[in-house]
Amino acid sequence: MHRLDTQIAIDASAERVWSLLVDFPSHPRWNPFVRSIEGRPEVGQSLKVFIQPPGSSGMHFRPTVLAVEPYREFRWKGKLLLPGLFDGEHYFTLEAKPGGGLTFHQGELFSGILVPLLRRSLDGATKQGFVAMNAALKREAETQ
Repeated sequence: MHRLDTQIAIDASAERVWSLLVDFPSHPRWNPFVRSIEGRPEVGQSLKVFIQPPGSSGMHFRPTVLAVEPYREFRWKGKLLLPGLFDGEHYFTLEAKPGGGLTFHQGELFSGILVPLLRRSLDGATKQGFVAMNAALKREAETQ
């Protein structure tokens, strides 16, 4: 297993950040990492996701939504070809801060036999993609 975890402080309401996160048609406009999402943010639903880490041509995958708690958490799990080969449980969480604003967490728990071979890429371009998306979400959320 391998875990990536990133976070950023956002000076906006959980409602504002959540609305951007689940407004899938808006992602191509502001999101440099998760370039598109199709489907519904509902538990059990299959999504069509296209991610593009920095320096990459990107990849398509079809994760299943595991958790949707408005203003708190959105989580999905995807796999490469077969379960156990390379699986990823991706999460976005919003943690309210006393006095306003929130901490936005984005991360993923990777498992499967290919994880050791892909670890360098995960710690490099994939993590950079998370950080870039976090910064873009912050800019978008803080711009009213």
